[in-house]
Amino acid sequence: MMNPETDLKNRIKSGVAVDLALIEQALERNLNPYYDLVRDIAGHVLFSGGKRLRPLLMVLSARLCGYSGDDDKNISVLFEYLHAATLIHDDLVDEAAMRRGRESAHLRYGNAQAVLTGDFLLARSLSLAARTGIPKVIEVIAKITEDMSQGEIQQMANKGRMDLSEAEYMDVIERKTAVLIRGACRTGALIAGVDEAKDRAMTDYGYHLGMAFQMADDLLDYTADTQALGKEIGADLREGKLTLPIIYALGRAAADDTAFLQSMMGKQDVTRAEFIRFTETVDRLGGLDYTQNRAQASVDAAKQALMIFGPGETRDLLFLLADYAMVRQS
Repeated sequence: MMNPETDLKNRIKSGVAVDLALIEQALERNLNPYYDLVRDIAGHVLFSGGKRLRPLLMVLSARLCGYSGDDDKNISVLFEYLHAATLIHDDLVDEAAMRRGRESAHLRYGNAQAVLTGDFLLARSLSLAARTGIPKVIEVIAKITEDMSQGEIQQMANKGRMDLSEAEYMDVIERKTAVLIRGACRTGALIAGVDEAKDRAMTDYGYHLGMAFQMADDLLDYTADTQALGKEIGADLREGKLTLPIIYALGRAAADDTAFLQSMMGKQDVTRAEFIRFTETVDRLGGLDYTQNRAQASVDAAKQALMIFGPGETRDLLFLLADYAMVRQS
């Protein structure tokens, strides 16, 4: 019997296969690096199995808003370049060993080379935004780069903090994840030239979807296996990142559980038995269910934002993409 993730992926792919193929072509066509090494490093991340969620969201958002031009695929890839740049930089900062089931770029090519390639991808994204000639698009992309950088700095400063609040966590994931997805959806609306109400609807959809994806991603660190996830399980634990499941659990833990959970945060040599005990403790205290429910509420809010648009294939695909946040295993 087909599992929910596979079924949903197949339904989405059947509706966006042509779009994904054109996005893939545009990714290669617009990369245009000056040196082979840049192509190799960028390609190591860009062409290692990414889902192209962000460019696809821009293309579908533009279509839902009535876009009739022929440059949407070229514009959309800037969001994949931005995403890849953050992955390269984040992996280096976090000293991550794996990304999408492969060796991290900084380990394969070196720290300096990885940083500079990430910088190139950021610059390429801004160049593509400028080519639209739409001031609001340029403003959106510039703000995304600022917010994502600030979110990473906030997260780094928060490492090891045991008093991180849910509100602070939500602020970080908005800056680190939701702003890029929100920006992709809003850019689709902007290039279509919609009115303020539809602009706001696409912005809200992207925000809630981005928040759902990050909360679901934080759940996967404690519920998925390494092969499915494409990175090391327990990475957040070893890095001392307090994500929503842990924040909620700590808020309801008795002294013994609190001491155990805090003792594990940031521990580098976590055994499998310790990791299982940690996850079971967080689950017993309601952290996993709470995070799941918060993520589902964001999915529901994302769908509600699109009700301003009439029913149709494109809106249905955007609904399915929202549902996908809750069933994916990688």
